[in-house]
Amino acid sequence: MDTSLMSSPGVMMLFGLSPILALGLGGLLLMLAEAFGRPVVAHALEAQAIGAQPAGPEGQIVDAGAGRAAELALGAAVILFAGAIFSVALWLVGPENVTATERVAPYLLIDRFSVFFSFVVCLGGGIAALLAGGYLPEHRIERGEFFPLLVFCTLGAQALAAAGDLLSLFVALETMSLGVYCLVGLRRTSVRASEAALKYFLLGSFAAALMLFGAALLYGATGRTDLAGIGEAIAGLSGDGLEGRAAQILIALALLIVGLAFKVGAVPFHMWTPDAYEGAPTPTTGFMAVAVKTAAVAVLLRVLLVVFADERLGSWGTGWPPVLATIAVLSMFIANFIAGRQESVKRMLAYSSIAHAGYVFIGVVATSRSVDAQASVLFYLLTYTVSTLGAFGALILAGRYRAEAVSYEDLAGFGRRHPAAALAFSFFLISLAGVPPTAGFFGKLYVFKAAIQGELYWLVVLGLINSVIGAYYYLKVLVFMYMREPKPGAPFATPMRSGYVATALVIAACFVLGLGILPDTALEAAVAAVLGG
Repeated sequence: MDTSLMSSPGVMMLFGLSPILALGLGGLLLMLAEAFGRPVVAHALEAQAIGAQPAGPEGQIVDAGAGRAAELALGAAVILFAGAIFSVALWLVGPENVTATERVAPYLLIDRFSVFFSFVVCLGGGIAALLAGGYLPEHRIERGEFFPLLVFCTLGAQALAAAGDLLSLFVALETMSLGVYCLVGLRRTSVRASEAALKYFLLGSFAAALMLFGAALLYGATGRTDLAGIGEAIAGLSGDGLEGRAAQILIALALLIVGLAFKVGAVPFHMWTPDAYEGAPTPTTGFMAVAVKTAAVAVLLRVLLVVFADERLGSWGTGWPPVLATIAVLSMFIANFIAGRQESVKRMLAYSSIAHAGYVFIGVVATSRSVDAQASVLFYLLTYTVSTLGAFGALILAGRYRAEAVSYEDLAGFGRRHPAAALAFSFFLISLAGVPPTAGFFGKLYVFKAAIQGELYWLVVLGLINSVIGAYYYLKVLVFMYMREPKPGAPFATPMRSGYVATALVIAACFVLGLGILPDTALEAAVAAVLGG
């Protein structure tokens, strides 16, 4: 191999940007494949002419992507997993050794922190693409645009984790969010899906506006848009300069926390979450629960630990730690209690994701006192991603067309009729509950350990109490599957058959089990990825 070519700044820059370029170029190719491909009218038996875009018996529109979910899903999964592989390759080489990427700084920061999150969101996106490859054709949602949208949403999440400037941060946030709004409303004939998409769009736009106002205030107070420069300017304020700008900075801090807490889905900014999660197609719900939340936490860490790193803003008297601690406690208690009262399994998982945002925020709060807290948050998000997508994937597997697992009652006796599918569902729910030796157990363990190191004992106690509360509604699913029988004449779930869904579950299960048995490797990577590491 010509080493001079590999040492070329242009080649090195392409290599440093390869995870992002893989998704950007791959998404464009997928758009062409979806637009110019020949439709396969798998379910529109009454269609008379492809060019006329007729409606099938279920009311769906037959377009160029109709009936091609399997091949488009495979293409999307290859693109997204390629992004994850490029992230691993860049990690092994070392982003710090690829100095050519400094040309795109501060708009994109190619460091171990962003590369770690790039791997996590690409992994989550790839699993979601496989789940959609089985779910969409099974449930007669012949919308080929799902897969390019999924790729570009993941691209936005990648860029958001790498954003080092307020401008690139906002562009990446909207790139991710606009695609997700469309994915939520994919089921056009469903009133519930349209309502969920509209509610998410309106509230999401409001949250984005708040963040934009906060960014404007920071620019007005410091004259900078790059995050590091803003942090340095704030740290340098004192005397009269601080007195005149303190209000601006504190209001900007509050606005940015509110906007990002909305994207994370934390209480009290969670109003959109249950309806959006329930109305969206289940693969979209899984993707939203992991990729959107992960990217939002990544940029939250950057904002808090770079922009507002000054000890005055990181103190428990005048800073952000008590605010996030309050959000964490509210998210855990409110979401867990409401989740325990749900009759819909999908809605229960929605509230479960809100509770997990509370656990993540414990780790974020601990970053103000513990050096290990950042790594614990990164490791938790990795374990949460594979466990949550596995749970949603098992829910997809548990229900074929018109025999979906919607409520707990639908799963009554499921374990005896279909033991393999029930075992998969049980495995991922146990991981979400934090039972050893699964990944979920070590995710919570490291977050609580970091909080103990920071002497946040009261947060750890409240987190443990909520872990016990959360175990109730996870175990409730197992009780219905293995210890209840369906009522006479009542509908019950019947598993679907899909190689795509099965493959996605195997990948997720390997990560859940591997991170549970051998967590040290991933934890060491998380330690190496922390900001400033």
